[in-house]
Amino acid sequence: MNTNIDLLIEYLPFIAPLILLQIGLAIFSAVHVVRHPNYRFGNRMMWLLIVLLIQWIGPLVYFVFGRGDEHDR
Repeated sequence: MNTNIDLLIEYLPFIAPLILLQIGLAIFSAVHVVRHPNYRFGNRMMWLLIVLLIQWIGPLVYFVFGRGDEHDR
C-alpha cells in the first residue's frame, strides 16, 4: 500500500533541491532589496513582500523589472 508518506519519501530527492533553490532565491532577493537603494518603481516594502510571498515569480519580477541601476537617483 502506497501511503502519502511513502509517496513523499519517494519524491523527496526531486522536491528537496527545488525547495532549497526557492528558499535561497527568496533570501538572496530579500537581501538585495534591502541593500539596494533605488528601484525602477515601487518602494522597498512592496518589493520585499513580492519577493517573499510570491514564490519563483516574485524574485524574477524584481530582478527583471524592479531593480534600478546603482547610479540612479
